[in-house]
Amino acid sequence: MFKYQGVVIINTSFSINGKRIGGNGDCFLIAEIGQAHEGSLGVAHAYIDAVSTTGADAVKFQTHIADAESSKYEQFRVSGFPQDSSRYEYWKRMEFTCSQWKELFEHAQEVGLIFLSSPFSIEAAELLEGINIPAWKVGSGEVSNGALMNYIINTGKPILLSTGMSDWKELDEVVNTIELKNNLLSILQCTTSYPCSALDLGLNNIELIKQRYKYPVGFSDHSGNIFSGLSAAALGADIIEVHTVFSKKCFGPDVSSSVTIEELSELANGIKFIREAINNPVNKDNMANTLSCVKELFSRSIFINKDIKTGHILTYGDFSFKKPGNGISQIRSKEFIGKSITRDYYKNELLDERYINMGTY
Repeated sequence: MFKYQGVVIINTSFSINGKRIGGNGDCFLIAEIGQAHEGSLGVAHAYIDAVSTTGADAVKFQTHIADAESSKYEQFRVSGFPQDSSRYEYWKRMEFTCSQWKELFEHAQEVGLIFLSSPFSIEAAELLEGINIPAWKVGSGEVSNGALMNYIINTGKPILLSTGMSDWKELDEVVNTIELKNNLLSILQCTTSYPCSALDLGLNNIELIKQRYKYPVGFSDHSGNIFSGLSAAALGADIIEVHTVFSKKCFGPDVSSSVTIEELSELANGIKFIREAINNPVNKDNMANTLSCVKELFSRSIFINKDIKTGHILTYGDFSFKKPGNGISQIRSKEFIGKSITRDYYKNELLDERYINMGTY
């Protein structure tokens, strides 16, 4: 077992600030705020408070420094930013100072959330390292950013790696590079599509990634509903990351790809239920024994459906099959056809094996 600044390796699983990832533990739920705060520090703090009520484990932002990341040539991913004449201006509006990021980090800790933020430049990574972020969440577009990846890897901290723009070759290369430094690692299936349809979720890759790399596997979701995350949890994802907004009527590029705070709570409850079921396999034989009394209530016994006299030769037409199943099981009815009875029976009496002559006639 290896320990680094509150991070513990347990075989291929590890924990961040006491929250276990992998190894059949609970599913680690990340609420991705991204730029939903629209550059307002107050709104960012409000999101932390809201997420803390949902059952999520972590709240995640994105740290952008416009001068280090963008240029006048960068195009908008989606249109409709009336207050920004360029993508650079948009990133500039999303910036917080180092002290403000530290306030957000401390606020998250105070309400029981792990604070994460994806850096989009080395300068952003240095800022986050300065506030002692416990792990790195690498966005899909930064996997090929060699300089940033080298910085992140060299901190020795755990890496949660999204894969939305990577093919297997690129993933193999970056995983090999990370392994050389022995960083803790989780790899997240992701499709960089906003919103992502069911056809493009790639849930099949959860198992493929798990088998290929032997690390905890996650799912970063852009579908805008809770069904995708629940499906991923049922397929064994160790991490679920989902974009979160206050309302579907909010402004911003990721709203259509996000769930609301209320939906996030539903997702958290659903994931907890699913993982509890997955982590507690049921033995069918043992369960059947446990339910034997219940089974008796639901099973059917053989009843006589008419008055018949001693010596009567039983036929199938003499029987009815009714609950409860505490008499002779209906399954055995063929055994008694053609046998004689040794006492009178009245309609709706249970057939009693003691009063059947089992000799052959």
